[in-house]
Amino acid sequence: MSLLDRHVGFVHALREAGLPVSLAEGLDAARALRMIDLAERESLRAAYATTLVKRPSHRPAFDTLFGLWFPAATTGLYGERHDGGPDAPDLETAEVPELRDRLAELLLGSDGMNAFARAMVERFGRQPAGPGRQNWFSYSVLRALSPETLMARLLAEVLAGQERGGLAEKVARQRIGENIRRFEDAVSTDVRRRIAEDSGIERIARTAVRPPLEQLDFLRVTKADLSRLRREVQPLARRLAARLTVKHRLGHRGRLDFRRTVRASLSSGGVPLTVVNRPRRPHRPELVILCDTSDSVASFAHFTLLLTYALREQFTRVRAFGFVDTVDEITRFFVPGADVVEAMTRLAAEADMVRFGRTNYGHAFERFTERYGDAIGPKTSLLILGDARSNYQAPALETLRRLSRQARHAYWLNPEPVSQWDTGDSLAGAYGGVVPMRECRNIVQLSAFIEELT
Repeated sequence: MSLLDRHVGFVHALREAGLPVSLAEGLDAARALRMIDLAERESLRAAYATTLVKRPSHRPAFDTLFGLWFPAATTGLYGERHDGGPDAPDLETAEVPELRDRLAELLLGSDGMNAFARAMVERFGRQPAGPGRQNWFSYSVLRALSPETLMARLLAEVLAGQERGGLAEKVARQRIGENIRRFEDAVSTDVRRRIAEDSGIERIARTAVRPPLEQLDFLRVTKADLSRLRREVQPLARRLAARLTVKHRLGHRGRLDFRRTVRASLSSGGVPLTVVNRPRRPHRPELVILCDTSDSVASFAHFTLLLTYALREQFTRVRAFGFVDTVDEITRFFVPGADVVEAMTRLAAEADMVRFGRTNYGHAFERFTERYGDAIGPKTSLLILGDARSNYQAPALETLRRLSRQARHAYWLNPEPVSQWDTGDSLAGAYGGVVPMRECRNIVQLSAFIEELT
């Protein structure tokens, strides 16, 4: 494969992974290659990263794909097979205790970790998968060497004669932990490289990289992803609020200010060369959020609530209501300064949102009208969050229609793909005919909607 083919394939793989790489940026990267020594792999990585990566959160995906398209080594062409000094073990025949001793040296800072990782993948990572076929796995390498079990031994060597439990141990533990992660990453990188050689780079590239945080599907996030999303709430809210402020300030101008235009024309002999408009006074709506908090959409609901509350300075007032098959106001859990995790825990334990435990949109809308109907008024934007799956219960369309008419605007955000609407117990089509419904599956779509809302 030529360098041009690798460049084109790499840029295409970045786009497929969700990184925003334009045609012009791809050309900039190609021009940057003329300015570096292509034999220096880290210079090549830096040139691509400088021209193609826009956010720190995109860097892990970039590094993974770079390792596939521009590997540090190719099977059988490692170059110098030198993994230590003259006393180093033969990595192809040494017993596991000897290999663990060598790994311990590397974790303490010796050179050669990447070459050692490649040799260990060659020895332990191969698993037969039929005649003429083989698979490669990281877990079999890590299981054979168990690098995490070396921590106590290495701490004893590093802290020989020093007091345990102090700053020295903390620093040593952190350094060794980082080196263990480096070894694990090196093993994973070489396994991906070998799979790519066997199956094709394009195939493994599609599965090796998760989408960037802002493009993760709300309904498929893991617990770790949700923690990262929660940490992103305030920074995302600040960025979005800043864009909204600029948008309001630079938005459509107001009506012609006749007096100021005439006054300005006096300096040009009465010719109105400068037209002065009155400043536009943007409407700051009240916002009422009616949110499905059932397990099927919990991660979407929680993150959307947190982001909306982080943006509350864009609204005159924000009130939130949660429901499963009955409804309760949950505004009290999102007071300024509230801890994110604590707010979620209190909401689940204290809010009265469950009657029988099965989602029932129709009953929730009726109960909302009875208990909180006065929350909707002519200055209110009503925002409904949910997948519109009501377990085949009555939809209460007339009740929803009355709520929609009372509000200034009404919107519905659905975290399911449009292709799944109106399947099974989904009432997306019926509800969408009353309140405009939009797909909202990730942060990008949510941010775009909030910009329009405010």
